[in-house]
Amino acid sequence: MQRRHLLAAIAAASSIASLAPGMSFAQGKPIRLVVPFPPGGATDITGRVLADALAPILQQPVVVDNRGGAGGSIGMAEVARAAPDGLTFGVATLSTHGVNPAVFAKLPYDPIKGFVAVTELVKAPGVIVINPKELPVANFAELVKYLKANPGKVSYASPGNGTIGHMWGELFKSSTGTSMVHIPYRGAGPAINDVLAGQVAVYFDQVASSLPHVKSGKLRALAASWNTRLDVLPDVPTYAQLGYPANNDPSWFGLVAPAGTPAAVALRMQQAVATALKDPAVRERLALQGLYASGTTPAEFDAEIKSEIEKMKKVAAFAKISLD
Repeated sequence: MQRRHLLAAIAAASSIASLAPGMSFAQGKPIRLVVPFPPGGATDITGRVLADALAPILQQPVVVDNRGGAGGSIGMAEVARAAPDGLTFGVATLSTHGVNPAVFAKLPYDPIKGFVAVTELVKAPGVIVINPKELPVANFAELVKYLKANPGKVSYASPGNGTIGHMWGELFKSSTGTSMVHIPYRGAGPAINDVLAGQVAVYFDQVASSLPHVKSGKLRALAASWNTRLDVLPDVPTYAQLGYPANNDPSWFGLVAPAGTPAAVALRMQQAVATALKDPAVRERLALQGLYASGTTPAEFDAEIKSEIEKMKKVAAFAKISLD
């Protein structure tokens, strides 16, 4: 274990040396990492792991700034308004840069023109969980059967209108031919709290948010969106294994900067993130939360954002989701 951390430290020191010449970040000043959701959710977990890992590589403090609300729109608008000086970055999500543009006619930010894409950080498998005290079902098939027998009588929670949890919930309803009432919250933390309290019976979100409660037995996971069964939830089948491949796509989190941020700054940050994500300790911290390290180039992440917007527009049209 000590040898592994020593090697990670050496790698980080090497990265500092390679990034230092011509560095465009304002040295010594804190870098603000805006997380567009409240503390406690998968986005926040990712942001905090990243901040801890980047600080020694960049030799600058990296401070997490939670700006939750409106499906991530408030935080992303804050990033878009920030000076393009390399001191503000935002954790973009499939919700903020895929779903929101598909379901809102007007946003306080432009998901393409308002930002410089830096890198995809992690893939985030999704999960459907229930409060076992509120629903008498043991598995996915029993849930579908129960919902068909009780149309509109069960509510499901999501982290908010226009979030990927909302889309996953509506896609579930469409693909299974069931009916539930959507209850949006201001982030994953508040949503989980009400599911745990029995105010809402079903919840759609990233694995990272619900995993501790599934492990404790307070919540029951019924299906996950990933290409194989997750190591952290080996007994939980994927949607594809259950016969619902359209529900099987995971979410993702990435890093963006305000429009106008120099390409060289974005590239240097991408290189710093790539170095951080190669650290076995960082990858392990993420994997234990059900998050899987990525690290694409700025060009690759920019193309992914544009592709996801088009894909989510099709899902929104299919599920007839419009939040204006």
